Amino acid sequence: MKAFHAYDIRGIYNKDFNKDDAYKVGYFLPKLLKTNKILVGRDVRVSSPEIFEYLCKGINDAGADVYNLGLSTTPMVYYITAKNKFDASVMITASHNSKEYNGMKISRNDALPVGYDSGLKELEEMMNSKEVIVSENRGKIIDYPQKEEYINFLKKYAPNISNLNVAIDCSNGMAALLIKDLLGNQPKYIFDELDGTFPNHEANPLVPENIVDLQNLVKKEKADIGIIFDGDADRVMFTDENSRFISPDLMIAVLADYFEGRKGKFLQDIRTSKAVAEYIGDRFEKEMWRVGRAYAAVKLREIDGVFGGELAGHYYFKDFYYSDSGLLATLIFLDVIAKNKEKGISVSQMISKIEAYDNSGEINFKLEKKKEAMDAVKNFYFEQEKPEAFFDFDGYRIEYADWWLSIRPSNTEPYLRLLVEAKSQELLQKRVDEITKIIKSFS
Repeated sequence: MKAFHAYDIRGIYNKDFNKDDAYKVGYFLPKLLKTNKILVGRDVRVSSPEIFEYLCKGINDAGADVYNLGLSTTPMVYYITAKNKFDASVMITASHNSKEYNGMKISRNDALPVGYDSGLKELEEMMNSKEVIVSENRGKIIDYPQKEEYINFLKKYAPNISNLNVAIDCSNGMAALLIKDLLGNQPKYIFDELDGTFPNHEANPLVPENIVDLQNLVKKEKADIGIIFDGDADRVMFTDENSRFISPDLMIAVLADYFEGRKGKFLQDIRTSKAVAEYIGDRFEKEMWRVGRAYAAVKLREIDGVFGGELAGHYYFKDFYYSDSGLLATLIFLDVIAKNKEKGISVSQMISKIEAYDNSGEINFKLEKKKEAMDAVKNFYFEQEKPEAFFDFDGYRIEYADWWLSIRPSNTEPYLRLLVEAKSQELLQKRVDEITKIIKSFS
């Protein structure tokens, strides 16, 4: 089965996995996580009902009960898992992937992620080697609607946006299930109908062509801020009032303004701009860690951090069981933006106070010899000058006074990913050209 990955189970449905695989996941999951009840939510993809049917049949055949959350966002599953003390949950979704994909995000108690090195590998081995024996005491499916409880939690963070003109693209994904309960009809919405065929654009805000409609809406409505969600609403991204896309890692710095006065640590991934920690200063202590929820949610809990974020648009909160939520992040960011507008500070001005480097964006190289290429880049710069800082988890991060790089193998795709920042565009281009030449020598 090709669908097992570092963070979740995901692939093209009926190619990388099928309903029989979903059944086996369901059957062996109660044994893996030592529980007799499993919370299950799902997104609106066309294949989600069939995956739900066979996943539940497997869970029931193992003698465990399914608590059916129905249509939900992924963070809603996390919240109900932790708050209502489930030892296991599954969200049926392929997040930001295109319509032919689907998958399952599995969590254990306290909404802790089950990744390949924390349970999925063992689950895969069980599916490949163990026999299915239907329990004499089959479980049942229990309808378990919790939308209202989740909305009531989020409403505690709902800001006063009466002074804001907000543009929102729901990407036809799961954010549309809840967003109007939180922000009402004041914002200008597009693609706010739930549609698992994603007829307008793929639900991946990191692809520039997918945010064009939002950018046009911001211009048309003269909005103060543009907001776009991915397919399962665990990620959110923004444009400023000029329709300029805001690099999601810079928004981590905005969280420090919201949580001003609380003491503790914040978490960033290894790709995060140096500008973030420089802006936050000594208000919070920085902790840097690997990319992906399977690592970030665990790390934030381990360090008892107040908040954290990733370049991919995930934002994590201690007050949300150390998990990520696109909607909670949106409410918090809107609160800061509204208060800044009262002071005459626009979103672009707010970001300009944070942004201090020219940035390459993530550059992808498709090659087999990833480790060799990474080592060659590291050795090239180490031989020239000793770096100010060096990190060797999740690839390499090498920092100098006026520039830095992150180079890492993708956990989900056959790519080597490079990100470079520098104090000037000229220096940035010089470093990108140097590194590209080294990497391409291994193609």
